[in-house]
Amino acid sequence: MTTSISTLAATAPAPRGWPLLRLGFRPFYLGAAAYGMLAVPLWIALLLGQVSLNLKLAPVLWHAHEMLFGFAVAVIVGFLLTAGKAWTGLATPRGGVLAALAGLWLAARLAAVFAPYAVYAALDLLLLPLVAAILISVLLRAGNRRNLPLVAILVLLTVANAAFHGAVIGVIDIDPVRALHAGLALVVMIECVIAGRVIPAFTMSALPGLKLQSPRVLEQATLATTAVGLALWVLAPPQAFTATILGAAASLHAQRLWRWKPLRTRGRPILWVLHAAYAWLPIGLVLLALSQLGAVAVSAGIHALAVGATGGLIIGMITRTARGHTGRPLRVSRLEVTAYLLVAGAAATRVLLPLLAPQHLLTWLTAAAVAWGLAFALYLFVFAPWLVSPRLDGKDG
Repeated sequence: MTTSISTLAATAPAPRGWPLLRLGFRPFYLGAAAYGMLAVPLWIALLLGQVSLNLKLAPVLWHAHEMLFGFAVAVIVGFLLTAGKAWTGLATPRGGVLAALAGLWLAARLAAVFAPYAVYAALDLLLLPLVAAILISVLLRAGNRRNLPLVAILVLLTVANAAFHGAVIGVIDIDPVRALHAGLALVVMIECVIAGRVIPAFTMSALPGLKLQSPRVLEQATLATTAVGLALWVLAPPQAFTATILGAAASLHAQRLWRWKPLRTRGRPILWVLHAAYAWLPIGLVLLALSQLGAVAVSAGIHALAVGATGGLIIGMITRTARGHTGRPLRVSRLEVTAYLLVAGAAATRVLLPLLAPQHLLTWLTAAAVAWGLAFALYLFVFAPWLVSPRLDGKDG
């Protein structure tokens, strides 16, 4: 006996609660985009002496920390809380619990400016362990152990964040920058895992008849070599051996990307943005390798990974997943394409132009910050009304 769609719709539970708090992507994507729009231009204004903030740590440390543990972590949390429901079929936080998690994230961002450093550190360290505990519970109840390594990375991010705060207040005798490098390395590893799943899947879904399958040995070698290379970069002094491992990881990522047929996506912005962003991973790893040899400044590789890869994958994913989870077609508008191009332009301006003309560094930093801020302003213009409204198809979530 076949159950009609109308019968299923009639028996499905009605959506409940404020739409903004029905699924994790909604408040966290909204918060991340708003923070991305404001924090990077604000950092440049601080750098140029145009504004001052009551920061309890060096502005450059605030900038680096907040882009990792404020901006990027918000997107990761929103994505994982949403994906966790899709992976398991079990409920993830909504309503008051989701509001509390989002409020905790926001409180930490404000505390960096308005509260004593101890309060900022305490608030900042609470979110990731709570989210990790929630996801562990959901995954174990569903018997979904495949995704537990992603939760383990959240725990390691907590450790890196604690090391950062401990170093800033002098409890731990390390350079806080090293803890930030560890945080970036862990974010990159999350991207390697998630991108390896979604980019080929999205590409095959959009291009009927296309079959993409990387050899298992390539997938395993790519992740393992990247993890080893980044661990050496964080933990060991600069050396040729680390440069070799990072170079090998870059080559493996380039092979992985090529197998995903990036040229086939040229007419589909919602796809090519992910392929183009992923291309920054091998570029960033090569630049990190060169920095190990003293050929380029380490900031080139860091920003290739942080702006090019992380920023590009974020703008691509928060448009696609927000469209899908609000019941909208997976076809982006001109404004979204403009946002994609602005993030790509910000990456090229921040990474490549300083290598070519370092004497104009402040000009390139300012131009990159403006492009980045405009990109996330466009995202908010298009998506903020959708994130606070019910799904178009009437479903919950």
